[in-house]
Amino acid sequence: MFKTKTSIVLLSIAASLLGTSPALAQAAGWTQQVARIVASKQTYPRTAQMRGEEGTAKVKIYVNAGGAIERAELVAASGSATLDKEALSLPTKVGALPAPPGGATSVTLPITWRLN
Repeated sequence: MFKTKTSIVLLSIAASLLGTSPALAQAAGWTQQVARIVASKQTYPRTAQMRGEEGTAKVKIYVNAGGAIERAELVAASGSATLDKEALSLPTKVGALPAPPGGATSVTLPITWRLN
């Protein structure tokens, strides 16, 4: 319980410094956490690597109030069917997410693949 109160206080302080509400700061923190979780499951498909395919796909993920992913949709293609397919599979690899602070929501994430 102490950690939760501390987090809320810290979010309130951050929000006041940024001129936003604590709810917005909390939602932004949740979005960043979701982006990190999804990125941790990202792989570069071998066939896309071999073909030299790069790009950024945008995926909209619908999350229920408990954090379960209900569905995902591609909102912007990467230019590679292989990368787009991988982008849509990422939410299923994640499983559940932390519960969104404001209840059921959706988040759109850019997922980028670059060859070095």
